Amino acid sequence: MAITGFLAGGFILTTLMGRLGIGYDVFPWAFHIIGGLIGVVLVLLLFDWALITFSSIAGAALILQSFSSETTAGGLIFILLVVTGITLQGFLLPQVIFVNSMSDLFHKDVPFEFIEKAFDVMKRAYWHQFQVLTKRAERLAELSPYLQWTDNIWMGVSVENEKYKFRIDCLRQTGAKVKFLSLKPLIGPLGELNLKKINWVIVGGESGPGARPIMQDWVTDIRDQCLGAKVPFFLKQWAVCRRKR
Repeated sequence: MAITGFLAGGFILTTLMGRLGIGYDVFPWAFHIIGGLIGVVLVLLLFDWALITFSSIAGAALILQSFSSETTAGGLIFILLVVTGITLQGFLLPQVIFVNSMSDLFHKDVPFEFIEKAFDVMKRAYWHQFQVLTKRAERLAELSPYLQWTDNIWMGVSVENEKYKFRIDCLRQTGAKVKFLSLKPLIGPLGELNLKKINWVIVGGESGPGARPIMQDWVTDIRDQCLGAKVPFFLKQWAVCRRKR
């Protein structure tokens, strides 16, 4: 897509400058390069970003002067796009978009006004399916009555071990039409799960240097409970352990 944008943009600008006679005989390749770069930017804005996962507010903590591991440059760009109201509506083809790959929309330092704006953008981009994930389940439950839960906004909570099972109850209190559990990285057994009003369960082990192991019986126990409750189960990955160098 980027190559197509570069070639098309370069061709259009070069042709236009040639017909207008504006320095074409001196700088033809310069016009082609400039037009190509413009074409790439337009293609990325209109198409390519929808093909990847990204963080809606990774970088929000940076803007709010609250530095944390939940900050990325890509998220910073997304914040600016949300604020200007042009963000994901530029993606023309329907996409499944994971909103919080490295961030948390319900972080305590994220203003409600920003969360409300993000939900409004997702509502207006109704042809996409958004998967929002949080560890701040209590704030999620608190703000849920004030948010517009359209069918294309899926809401999930992370549950790493039995200590955080309370987040499932918080998720159940929300107005989300589709509720899912992200049981990853799974670092301990979860025991009995209440899967009432839960529509999807994702399980995965930790990865990267020093990854903690995941036990097979933890996973099979969750799978069996999902089968019994007729809730779709998806195993994303086992733990991928790598030696530290």
